[in-house]
Amino acid sequence: MKQGKRPTRKQKIMLAGLERVDPKSWLIERDTPEELILVSRKTGKPKTIKKGV
Repeated sequence: MKQGKRPTRKQKIMLAGLERVDPKSWLIERDTPEELILVSRKTGKPKTIKKGV
């Protein structure tokens, strides 16, 4: 698993608005055109979010 990075402003807005995920609690592992893969800051567990089509 890759190391997560802090979300950008655009990613923070998307997380807070669409998925009701607190951007402060998650790091971005991978941002592809189809999905966004997050890693929890506390537990290290991954979470996948499908982007809107």
